[in-house]
Amino acid sequence: MNIYILRRYLLFLVSLFVNALGVAFITKASLGTSPITGINYVLSMFTPLTMGEWTMIVNILFVIFELPLMSRALLKSDLRTFLSQIPISLCFGFFIDLSMNLLYWLEPYAYIGKVAALIAGCMILAAGIALEVKANIAMMAGEYFVKVISLRFKKDFGYVKLGFDITLVALACIVSIMAMSEIRGIREGTVTAALIVGPIVHFISPYYRKLDKWIAGEENRQEQLPVSGKAANIIITLAREYGSGGHLLGEQLSKELGIKLYDKELITLAAQESGINRDYILKNEQSIPSFWLKCITSHNGGNLAERNLSRDDVLFLSESRVIQKIAGKESCIIVGRCADFVLNDYPNAIKVFCHSDFKSALERCVNQYGVPAGSAGHEIKRVNRNRIAHYEYYTGRKWGDSHNYDITVNTGQLGLDTACKIIKDIYEARLKS
Repeated sequence: MNIYILRRYLLFLVSLFVNALGVAFITKASLGTSPITGINYVLSMFTPLTMGEWTMIVNILFVIFELPLMSRALLKSDLRTFLSQIPISLCFGFFIDLSMNLLYWLEPYAYIGKVAALIAGCMILAAGIALEVKANIAMMAGEYFVKVISLRFKKDFGYVKLGFDITLVALACIVSIMAMSEIRGIREGTVTAALIVGPIVHFISPYYRKLDKWIAGEENRQEQLPVSGKAANIIITLAREYGSGGHLLGEQLSKELGIKLYDKELITLAAQESGINRDYILKNEQSIPSFWLKCITSHNGGNLAERNLSRDDVLFLSESRVIQKIAGKESCIIVGRCADFVLNDYPNAIKVFCHSDFKSALERCVNQYGVPAGSAGHEIKRVNRNRIAHYEYYTGRKWGDSHNYDITVNTGQLGLDTACKIIKDIYEARLKS
C-alpha cells in the first residue's frame, strides 16, 4: 500500500481518538453530551452497556439501514468506504470508553468549571473533525448514513446532516422521558456543542495545511498551471470592496493593456462547468447562506472535491476550475471570485485589492452604480459582509489582509486613473522580467 495512504489512515485513526476525547470532555462537563452521541449516552444511563458500547451498536445499525437506501452502483463504487464503517465504529466506541476512563478525574462541581470543560471538549472535538476531513480517507457511520440519504433523495448534504442531528437529539429526549421520566443527558451543553463546533472546525482547518505534504507528498498536489518563461501568462486578480470601482478599474486596465477582462463572463463559464443554472449563479455567487449555518452544517476542511458538496461548494469549485483554465490559456484580468487564492501558487499572478474610504464609496455607488442615495450605505455594508463571509469561508484567509496581495490600492484617495497606471507599470515590469 502507498505510504501516503497509510499515513492518511493513521491520521484518521488519530482523529477518531481526538473526536472521542472531545466527546468525553463534553460529557464529563455534565451539561449534556454532544448531539452525535446523545442517544448513546442516554441509553447507557439505564442499561448495563457503556456509552462506547452503545456507540458501536447504533453505528452498526446505521450501516445496516444504509443498504436498502443504496443503489447497486453506489455500493459497488463505494464498497471500501462502506465496509470500513464497521471497524471505524468499533474503534470509535472503544476510544469513547477509553477517554471516559482516562478522564475519571474530571468532575467539575461549579457551573463555571462545567462550562470550561464543555468549551475545552468542543475545541478538542473540532480539532478531531478537522483532522478527519484532512485525512479524507474514510467516513464515520453517521456521516456516511447522511451521505446515503442525501444521494437517495437528492438533498443538500449539510441540511440533511442538520436534520439528522436534530432527530438524534429529539430521539434521545424521547427515550430519556420514557425510560427515566425526565430528560437527562441533553442540556444546554448539547445545544452549545451543536452551535460552536462547526465554526471552530472552520477556523482550525487552515492550520492543518502543514500536513498536506506529509499525507500527499508530491503526487496529489494541485496540478501546476503551464508557464514558459517570458511567454507565461500574466494574470491580474482584482479583489475589491463594494464601491471601490474594482470593475471599472478592470475595464480601464483591459483597454490599456489589451488583455481580456473576466467578471460576469465567468458566470456563463461556471454554469457550463458545473451544470448549475446561470440565474442561480447570478443570484448566489460570492455569497453563502448564513456563515454560521454553513459552519454548523458542513465541516469543511479544504478537501472540497472529496467531500459531500452543497450547491454553493460546487459553484466555488467550478469557478476555481474556470479561473485556472483561463490562466493557463491567456493573460487577463479576473475580478473577484477569490482568484488571488485560487491562483495562489501561480508565479505570474499580480494580486490587487481595491478599497476606498466610505465617503468615496457612497459617491461612486450613487453617481456611477445608480444606487439610491438613501440605501447606498446599507448596500455597501451588506455586499461587503457577503464578500467577507464568502472569501473567509472558502479560503480560511482574512479578506483585505495586505499579506495576501501584491498591492492594495485606495481608489478613493488615488482615483482610478492613478491606480490603473500603478498596476500597468507592475504588469509591464513583469513582462520584462
